[in-house]
Amino acid sequence: MTSNSPGHDGTASPPPSARTCDVAVVGGSAAGLAAALQLVRQRRSVLVVDDGTPRNAPAAHMHGFLGHDGLPPGDLVARGREEVRGYGGEVLTGRVLGIGTGPDGGFDLALTGGNRLRARRVLVATGIVDELPDIPGLAQRWGRQVIHCPFCHGYEVRDRRVVQIVTSPAGLHPTPLVRHLTDRLTVVLHDGAGVDPVAVRALTESGVPVLEATVARVGDGDDGALVVELGDGRALPADAVLTGGRFAARTSMLEGLGVATALHPSGLGDVLVADPTGSTTVDGVFAAGNVTDPALQVLPAAAHGSFVGAQIAFSLAAEDVATGTRPSGVQAEWDDRYGGTDRVWSANPNGTLVAELTGTPPGRALDVGAGEGADALWLAENGWEVTASDVSDRALARIRAEATRRGTAVETLHRDVNDLAGLEGRTYDLVSLQYGSFHRTPDQRGLHTLLDAVATGGMLLVVGHAPHRAGEPVDPAERTVLWDPQAYVGIEEIAAAVAASGRWRVEVHETRPRPAGAVSSHHAEDVVFRAVRTA
Repeated sequence: MTSNSPGHDGTASPPPSARTCDVAVVGGSAAGLAAALQLVRQRRSVLVVDDGTPRNAPAAHMHGFLGHDGLPPGDLVARGREEVRGYGGEVLTGRVLGIGTGPDGGFDLALTGGNRLRARRVLVATGIVDELPDIPGLAQRWGRQVIHCPFCHGYEVRDRRVVQIVTSPAGLHPTPLVRHLTDRLTVVLHDGAGVDPVAVRALTESGVPVLEATVARVGDGDDGALVVELGDGRALPADAVLTGGRFAARTSMLEGLGVATALHPSGLGDVLVADPTGSTTVDGVFAAGNVTDPALQVLPAAAHGSFVGAQIAFSLAAEDVATGTRPSGVQAEWDDRYGGTDRVWSANPNGTLVAELTGTPPGRALDVGAGEGADALWLAENGWEVTASDVSDRALARIRAEATRRGTAVETLHRDVNDLAGLEGRTYDLVSLQYGSFHRTPDQRGLHTLLDAVATGGMLLVVGHAPHRAGEPVDPAERTVLWDPQAYVGIEEIAAAVAASGRWRVEVHETRPRPAGAVSSHHAEDVVFRAVRTA
């Protein structure tokens, strides 16, 4: 039904160094998350890698996003992540260092910390970095007192003193908009910005003061108010500063792949070259959001990501039709993990399962996420009639081979817990989920399947890793966290569903040390939940 999370059997097995997915999304802001949402709703496995450095991070609020005007940017990202995780997509904290082609025609992504991802498609939604004019005081106030977009922040400075610092020939592009928002606008052509004299004359004749001067610094005046100091000693009081600079598309991870970039029409920076579907010059690599167009605000960036995500879904579906397959990204990932000749886990049953069930009269048992079958085999050898379920056919093949070698009968069921087929009407005296994992869905299908599989009078036994104690935050520049626990149904969620149904008797719900011989370096405690179905 499902497969197991790292450390399935409680041994000191380290987290995997590589993961496999249908689509790797590089960048988890509006465009990347919108694309991911489209894809997870098409039942594609999606891993979003995000380093937490969005372009709009300095801004307290975003504007112009219908239905979310004034929302802090971080709140939108948080909501987007929750929605993506609600369909089983994962958001990994980290950074992609490089992308290359894989031996199977897919892509190999190198992550900070030495880990890797393998993906059939890649979406680059990394955005751009604004390169501000080299004027002291600008950077510290960027996104607050120093703004660049009349649509993003112009209304908030209406009727106030605005000093615009123009540093390039394209710098006057937003000036007519700001002139309409306030009659207290002053334009400074910094170091002879090379702007069109006709445009300057039109502004002057319309009543806007235009000064040709060098800006020495932006700072606080004697009264604490914002001031723009000029090289000739003049000081312009201001409530806000409007300026623009160059920008750089975040594309360093693509250097070895040969994806084309091009100079933006403004001449102020490069962008990724992508066709109307978001496809770049490398087949299978797509791009969305500001990395393709720096003018996109949050709403159109999200819309672009949503559209490109749909195009990626079409490309995967067409490929599957051509090959006559209907692959599961989750199955592919776990089959890949079990693809070697060595065991992934130890051959020992989980100590907590043994402790909880020793002396329990045997009956019919379902081992959910059986992995290589150590628990299922122990149950069978202790008189249980066992069905071992897992999303990986390779894992189940190992169980069958070991059961044959031992002369023990174990039925195998190739299912993900979110796939209802094969379990309708079947109930068990024991349903065991040991360090298992299954993705969230909005309808909680997997959770209902798990609970419904327990017969009246039967036992549900769930054992999971105790949550990590709070520690130092992860530095994405140093390492990438390869698993997103918030994308999976957790033990507390299972316990809450049991309590809400009113048809169970909870016998154990506690955190305890790992049994002797099952302590790992990264998990020393288990959460144990045992309940009996009463109706």
